[in-house]
Amino acid sequence: MADFRSPLLRSVVCNDPALVRLVLQTRPRDFPKSNRLREGLAPLLGQSVFVTNGALWERQRRIIDPAFEGGRLGETLPAMWEAALAVMRRLEARAGAEIDIEPETSHAAADVIFRTLFSLPIEDETAAQVFAAFRAHQDAQPIVNLAAMVPLPPWVPRWHGRRTRRTAATIRSLIAGMVARRAAEIAAGTAPDDLATKIMTTPDPLTGEGFTSTEMVDQVAIFFLAGHETSASALGWALWLLAAAPAWQDRLAAEAREVLDRGMPDLSAVSRLKTARAVFRETMRLYPPVPMMVRETVQPECFRDRELPRGTQVVLSPWHLHRHERLWDHPDAFDPGRWETPNGRTCARSAYIPFSVGQRVCPGAGFAMIEGPLMLATICRDLRLGRGAVDPVPVARLTVRGRDGIRLRIGRR
Repeated sequence: MADFRSPLLRSVVCNDPALVRLVLQTRPRDFPKSNRLREGLAPLLGQSVFVTNGALWERQRRIIDPAFEGGRLGETLPAMWEAALAVMRRLEARAGAEIDIEPETSHAAADVIFRTLFSLPIEDETAAQVFAAFRAHQDAQPIVNLAAMVPLPPWVPRWHGRRTRRTAATIRSLIAGMVARRAAEIAAGTAPDDLATKIMTTPDPLTGEGFTSTEMVDQVAIFFLAGHETSASALGWALWLLAAAPAWQDRLAAEAREVLDRGMPDLSAVSRLKTARAVFRETMRLYPPVPMMVRETVQPECFRDRELPRGTQVVLSPWHLHRHERLWDHPDAFDPGRWETPNGRTCARSAYIPFSVGQRVCPGAGFAMIEGPLMLATICRDLRLGRGAVDPVPVARLTVRGRDGIRLRIGRR
């Protein structure tokens, strides 16, 4: 456990599975999401489910969770399949070239989000504007935000850069327009049966009230940020790892030809993409899209004989936990077969948290574990991937990305 102290804050980094379990599963209410995190992301996310705590968060999850139940995920498959085919065709058109794959995976992940949330392809004018605005916001958002560092009273205005505020306002304005149009379609009885409609028409079972328009804008913003940024990151690194491991790539391609050659798959077919799933899981072990999670103590605590005052920032790092040399066999090696070993199965239960765990586990985890393997299989079925001239260097932005992109050579099979 690492301990950091400064005049502005006290923080500890915990990579002990027992402490991770304590914070995320045993006593989650004693370690809520850090207010520092909320303040840094407030211009874009408002009071979204990603940053709230307590009764408000519980209400939001009661409304959101039914849209992501297992049976309903099958309804998103057609949209995922169309987006997967679209990215495969775009990459096929660039066969023979070396490209930065990150813009392509960002485009593909955004396409999935818009198709499943609002039944719109990325080519739709508003969808394209939101996508462009999110990319501008990522460039504007600093890694460390002063608003998140200084412990100020709630009534003191927070400092955010002009570009950060401008791009966040643009995104929220565009989303508000989409939410308003969908509300009108729901009222007229013409709304498509997609995730946005499900969430906007689901009342809280305790109060009977649904989200207001502003609350829905908050939720759409985090769905796009979490669902688009994280999926784009994981898909980009997965494609690079496959390019660097041609034997695993060929194995995945053979599986994809067997499972996907009959057209659009159903959930049963996706479940047979076992190699693609193992590759995607291993990718998120080595390159977890969200490299750290921050919780905050609400009372004095004692971790490993160290006294922590109230307000201590407790940092849980999937990046370090997933590469812990005392836990994992060959932790820095890309080995999708590890999940079938005793060590892999043990660590999957105690030291693998790409979606977090406990009551705050990502509601879109099941969605991502369909989307990711399906995208990988669709691409590798028809295309061969090779390493670019320079291997990527991971850096932490909003998610884990390549410092100078992720370069791949694209070829046909």
